[in-house]
Amino acid sequence: MRQLPQATPAAKLARGAGQHVLVVAGEPDVADLLATTLELAGYRIGVTATVTEALGRLAAQRFDLVVVDITSPDIEAMEGSGRPRIAHRPPVLMLTACDSLDRILPELGPGERDYVTKPFRMAEVLARMQVLLRAAGPARREVPLGYQELALDDARCQARRGSRALHLTPAEYRLLRHLLVNAHRVLSKEQISRYVWGEFRGDNAIEQLVSRLRRKVDQGAPALIHTRRGFGYWLGETEKADRA
Repeated sequence: MRQLPQATPAAKLARGAGQHVLVVAGEPDVADLLATTLELAGYRIGVTATVTEALGRLAAQRFDLVVVDITSPDIEAMEGSGRPRIAHRPPVLMLTACDSLDRILPELGPGERDYVTKPFRMAEVLARMQVLLRAAGPARREVPLGYQELALDDARCQARRGSRALHLTPAEYRLLRHLLVNAHRVLSKEQISRYVWGEFRGDNAIEQLVSRLRRKVDQGAPALIHTRRGFGYWLGETEKADRA
């Protein structure tokens, strides 16, 4: 029977300081555990299911650290040819089974990569992340979270699209933040509900919240918040938005 990663109470977790971390995990349960726990621990999280997609994100955006589950599809793309040019190469933390160590150890460079064996404990993942981040340099707290002209200021809990202030409620702000850190990734109603309210809310609570946020974000501008019918909601640019 496959053993799942072990969660750790939030009080015991080492905390981040707003660093941007890209999680690469093909298994949805592993991706959700890492993304949720790391966000609660103070990191800004992006998530991809494949290494190819991750390399594209790294070429377009600066991240402070990458956490890679080496069971992810196309893991060989990390060292393959034809990769996009990445100006800033962040340190990498690999999550690997013990019987895969021989595969990754020759590739580990001092101060650049580390690993945690699976099934992993989140406390160990966070501790190894802090070691890599300290070696790479100080956290860049001043970098705002955003997508194109859409930006969040977590210090002031304010959101803007271009020059327009969005005047969001706390629930709308949390929803927009969750969509932003998971840009181009479809989030289910349950994932959104538990992030926004800490519990699952049925009825039309999510639909109403998304509708209010969409009116504020997309007013007079190209749509960024979209519906994937039967699956959930996502944020990003598209020419053919499937909107509710």
